[in-house]
Amino acid sequence: MGKTMRAPQWVITNTIPLTLRRTAAYDACRRVWSGFRVFGRMRPWYVVGFAGVVMLMWLGCEARTHETGAKDKAEDGVVEQSQAIRRGPPQPGHPAPDFTLINQEGQWMSLSDFQGKVVLLNFWATWCTPCRIEMPSMEQVYRVFKEKGFEILAISSDPQGNVVTRPFREANGLTFPILHDSDFRVSTMYGVRTLPMSFLIDRTGTVRHKVFGARNWNSPEAKALLQSLLNGS
Repeated sequence: MGKTMRAPQWVITNTIPLTLRRTAAYDACRRVWSGFRVFGRMRPWYVVGFAGVVMLMWLGCEARTHETGAKDKAEDGVVEQSQAIRRGPPQPGHPAPDFTLINQEGQWMSLSDFQGKVVLLNFWATWCTPCRIEMPSMEQVYRVFKEKGFEILAISSDPQGNVVTRPFREANGLTFPILHDSDFRVSTMYGVRTLPMSFLIDRTGTVRHKVFGARNWNSPEAKALLQSLLNGS
């Protein structure tokens, strides 16, 4: 017969992170462990397996916490957007309403993430011919000013989302972020009725210009306007 072995306390204590030992899950596991000791003998590999299970529980909690944080950010964005819709579309000289939308990489992005930058907020769709015409000039001016504190957020209202926006982006070599607003929530917030429609937002988050229709954003006039906003004037 093999020698009876008791599971040493240090095996559990030294294999479980300190942050986990402070949780209710760890306390519950300690009580289960005490029950095992009452009923008999445990082999050493049981101890390792038990510690592994607890570790997996901890990692699962960490993953769920990250997922919950992203979900909370999205839900907070929906609430803010609903409140902004009730206030009416923003006008030049007033703060740009914050919003949260998902990008082509599946990440949530908010307008407030770009606080301190000059932002060209462009509402568009792949089926909109004027939108397609102005996109190359947007990419050209983006490459000129992106290192100077300039950002473009292109908000697509295409119901198909990535299915149509990703091929369009790749075909035109676009590098600025494209966000999806398939339910028109943000478009409604900004009072968008026709496409394309753009808003220029300064470094303080204030709407400075509302632009209806397509523009050549790489023209000397447009670049001079963007430079003045970047200079804070």
